[in-house]
Formats: sequence, structure tokens, C-alpha cells
Amino acid sequence: MAIAAQDMSAMAKMDEVMAAPSNRLKTDGTVDGRDAPWVEKYRPKKLDDVAAHKEIIDTIKRLTSENRLPHLLLYGPPGTGKTSTILAVARQIYGPSIANMTLELNASDERGISVVRQEIQDFASTRSVFSNKFKLIILDECDAMTNDAQAALRRVIEKYTRNARFCLICNYVSKIIPALQSRCTKFRFAPLNPHFVRERLQFVADVEKMKLGPGGLDAVVQLGNGDMRRSLNILQSCHMAFDTVDQAAVYTCTGNPLPADIERVLTWLLNDRVAEVFASILKLQVDKGIALVDIVRELHPFVMALSIPVAAKVALVERLADVEHRLAFSTSEKLQLGALVAAFVRARETIAAAAK
Repeated sequence: MAIAAQDMSAMAKMDEVMAAPSNRLKTDGTVDGRDAPWVEKYRPKKLDDVAAHKEIIDTIKRLTSENRLPHLLLYGPPGTGKTSTILAVARQIYGPSIANMTLELNASDERGISVVRQEIQDFASTRSVFSNKFKLIILDECDAMTNDAQAALRRVIEKYTRNARFCLICNYVSKIIPALQSRCTKFRFAPLNPHFVRERLQFVADVEKMKLGPGGLDAVVQLGNGDMRRSLNILQSCHMAFDTVDQAAVYTCTGNPLPADIERVLTWLLNDRVAEVFASILKLQVDKGIALVDIVRELHPFVMALSIPVAAKVALVERLADVEHRLAFSTSEKLQLGALVAAFVRARETIAAAAK
């Protein structure tokens, strides 16, 4: 009997532990912890922490403080701060009650016409008992919604404006029907300025006590191309793979060809014989494990910087685009390498004719 009582007591304690709420869970959806992805760990919590887009942030802050927030349509390339901005707005408005006052749906959720008419409409049609604030409905990647769902959403936005505000987030505003665009205040989030990306990456590197080598931060900013999410992912990957993050480490980790290798390729293409160029580039691909599509993509900015006749540059860029297009359809890399070499041979002939 005594043993049975002890077992019952132990089971009761286990039930209490299982039922107790975990203090690691966050109601606002943020992720924290030593092993968390840096994209979530360093996501801005306040509007003041959002990098760049000062004019947009100031406008939204003023509208929020005056309680005149309209329906919003935030669009632009990925990783430019659209979702971070609206989540910071939600935290500023609702504080700890953000989970009860916001509904966030992503492209991974089912968002057909039935969801618009049921889940979204049910959430928007009810008002909070203990608060006179409007609710916030965030539809991320809404350019993936069907036209029927967007048409149904138009009527829901119109009908429940007193109770809720909608924030539509997308990459391509052209995929949003005009009726929805006209009901929202549009803000375009352009790719981030390298200056702001560098400042944020330096802050993260200092907090994580990262060893930065020559050209490391410049390479991350260059490969990030204005996308803060991509830049942070590259930085974290390099930090996990190498003790010191320098230029070589960044390009090795991401699999991109080094600028020095691209300069060598360009020198071969502009000076050497056809067979020699073909063999040299093929050997470089095998030795470094570089795909031809990466070489073509990285050659473009070097070609644009060349001081050659305009006619030669136009023809060369057009042929580079054709090679990249054909590579996207899984054509033979060796044949397309020959086309790349031939494009530069034609350019050399044009340059020689113009020099006479």
C-alpha cells in the first residue's frame, strides 16, 4: 500500500510538471536562446530597431501614435523588413496582449476563399470586451492567394473596418488585385542600403564575439545583396564553419566563386585562344567546384565595368543572358561554355574592328 501511495504521489507531481506552462514559450512568436537562428534572435522588437526605411517607419509611427492606422500593403523584395515592421507595430500597440489581438496567416497556411469567409471573417467580426482597440490581421505573402480569395477579402476589409485593420505583405504587388490595392496604403520596401546592412552585421558580430578577417564583412554584404535575412544566414553559417570569417571563408561557405577567380576567367576570355580558354575554365570548374551559371552571373558586373565600345558591350550582355536562360533549362554545360567563349570572341572582333 505504501509503495502504491508513493507511485500515486510521483505521478501527481509529473502531471503538475507537464501541466505547468513553459517559460520558454513566447506569446509574440519570437525565438530566443543560444542556438536560435540569428534571423529570429536578432529580429527587431521595436520600430526604432528596424534598419533603414526611415521615412516609412516615421510615417507608421505617427499614424500609430495618433490611432489612425489605415489598412497597409507592404511590398518589396524578401529580407527588407516588411514582416519585422508590422510585428513591431503590433507589439507597440498591444503589448502583452498581442496574441489575442492579432491574427497572422502565412503562405504555408491554407488561405483559399473558405478561410477568408470563415477564419478571417470570424476574427474580424468580433470586438474585444476589455479593449477598445482594433484588431490586426496580418496576411504574409498574400500574393500567393487566389484571385477568388482576394475578391472575398475585399468585402471583408470593407465590412469590418471598425473592428479590424488589415496588413497585406507581398513580394510582387502586381499579383494583388486592384480592388485590394485601392483599399490599402502602400509602402514599398526597397533592398537595404549596404551601409545599414553592414551596421547591423557588425552589431551581431560584436554580440556573438565573432572573429572577422580581412574582407569578411564586405563579402557578406556583397552576397546578401540588400537582403538582411540572407546576410544574417550567411554570417551565421560562416561563424559555425570557420574560426575566422574572412573573404575566402564566406565564398567557400556559400559556394560562390571568388572575385579573383572571376577576374582570371575574364582575362582568359578577353585574351587567350578559344581552345585554351575552354580548357582553362573547365579545369577551374573541376578544381573549385564552380557551376557555369555562377560564373556567368558573376561575370556580368565585371562586363558592365569594362571600357569597351557600346555595341560590343550590348551584344555581349545579350549573349550572356541567353547562356544563363539556356542553363536554367538544364542544357549541356559544356555546350553553353562554348557559347560563352564564342560570345567573348565575337566581342573581341567587334572591339578590334572599332579600334581600326
